Amino acid sequence: MTDTPAFAPRFERAFALLNASVEAGRIPGGVLGVIDRDGGRMVRATGYAQRVPHEREMRTDTWFDLASLTKVIFTTTRILELAKEGVIDLDAPLTTLLPDLRQYDPGAWERQVTFRQCLGHQTPFPAVEPIYTYGRDAELLRAFILQRRWEKGPPVYSDINFILLGFALERLEGKRLRDFDPGPGFAFAADPEKTAATEDCTWRHRVLCGEVHDDNCSALEGAGHAGLFGTADAVLDFAAGLFAGDTEGDETVALMRTPLSEKRTHGWERPYENWPGGALASAGTIGHTGFTGTGLWVDFDNGLAWTLLTNRIHPTRHFDSGIAALRQAVGDCMNAG
Repeated sequence: MTDTPAFAPRFERAFALLNASVEAGRIPGGVLGVIDRDGGRMVRATGYAQRVPHEREMRTDTWFDLASLTKVIFTTTRILELAKEGVIDLDAPLTTLLPDLRQYDPGAWERQVTFRQCLGHQTPFPAVEPIYTYGRDAELLRAFILQRRWEKGPPVYSDINFILLGFALERLEGKRLRDFDPGPGFAFAADPEKTAATEDCTWRHRVLCGEVHDDNCSALEGAGHAGLFGTADAVLDFAAGLFAGDTEGDETVALMRTPLSEKRTHGWERPYENWPGGALASAGTIGHTGFTGTGLWVDFDNGLAWTLLTNRIHPTRHFDSGIAALRQAVGDCMNAG
């Protein structure tokens, strides 16, 4: 498309915010990409893909560790497609595919958790658990997750939900998630020289680049909550597919838009006070973020989607990158009209 998209002024204002964050030393670099329902697209990069131990400039085709965008781009999409095909009943317990979940206690609450509850983070699983600290044997860690008596708490956003959904996909296909085809433009590892670096990992004792940053995903050798890599254009292509599916009345996209709680749909977030998509987001917007500094938001009401991909944890997560405020400010630019 050669014509300048109508959203170009909003893109320029949003990119100026990203560039200012880089120039202020808050984040090493980033890529901003925007697409509209008609196919208009703009993508621009700034800063560095890597600063330690050597420098590489950020490019528009730089690959990123997408972190929790894996949940929505890969895992949610696969689960909902299987539900549409009648392979999975979203309101059935996970034990229909994971019969060994807490198998030694038939009355365990974990055995009652459903696919839909996991998608909407409506389970009692804890928010975070350092599974990788229990060892580096992936098969043993899988057994540990399935057999552990998890402490029951209030519903919170939990990686455990999507780790279990990933296990279910593996059982169906009879292979590890790392051996799945993640879709056009995506992969479960990437060329280090073409990928934005993440953290100088205190556990693996190296700067991570092209291998998954998430410690639990690494220890499990692939999991449903993290591990996907892709470029800004690949993420925008995925968003374009959602627009097309919405127009065609695809059940999968409809469920992605269907609320399950005040903050969540099937897999995705929906607008709430102080959400990362900005205060001006329409009710028809869904979005998600990733710990490494990534994010995708899709506004179905206004036919606009944007992705902000950064390496904000390079070389360390223990630094206030300002990513939360940057995401919201970029979202407000996209929604300001």
